Amino acid sequence: MALDPTARESNFRDSIKKWGVDNLEIIESIPLTFDKALSSPNIQGKAVHRWITFIFDTINLGTMSEISLRIFCCTRQDNEGFKLAQLRDTVMGYLVNDGTVGDGQVRIPFYRSYANQAWTLLGSLLVIDIFESAQLEAPDETKYKILTVRLKTPSKM
Repeated sequence: MALDPTARESNFRDSIKKWGVDNLEIIESIPLTFDKALSSPNIQGKAVHRWITFIFDTINLGTMSEISLRIFCCTRQDNEGFKLAQLRDTVMGYLVNDGTVGDGQVRIPFYRSYANQAWTLLGSLLVIDIFESAQLEAPDETKYKILTVRLKTPSKM
């Protein structure tokens, strides 16, 4: 028996990837990676000094499913962490401001994704909480902050 589209992990992941690409990569011109922790994106012939990595965490399925993901805001050649602060502010702007609904809660469009046909809008993933880490530094001098985002959406089990 197949899972309902509202309970499929692939739809959660694809919807979040689409939201990241549409907003952060296309509009803000910030390179993205998925499930690669602090690895910078491979962009041929260009050094990358800022990027965002999405790490998918837990999914708790239920009548109101909860999805958790970590967003790593990363910079290099950033002595005082100013570029990191700007990057964090850009990402947070997309996670806390939604002028489309009027209730102040951000919604990420939730799609039924397909490999070879148009995606179908199922509803939305509601941003419930954002937990922010302190500024951290990796051995290669990458500065980063981790935004842990908790999302909820109705699901059919």
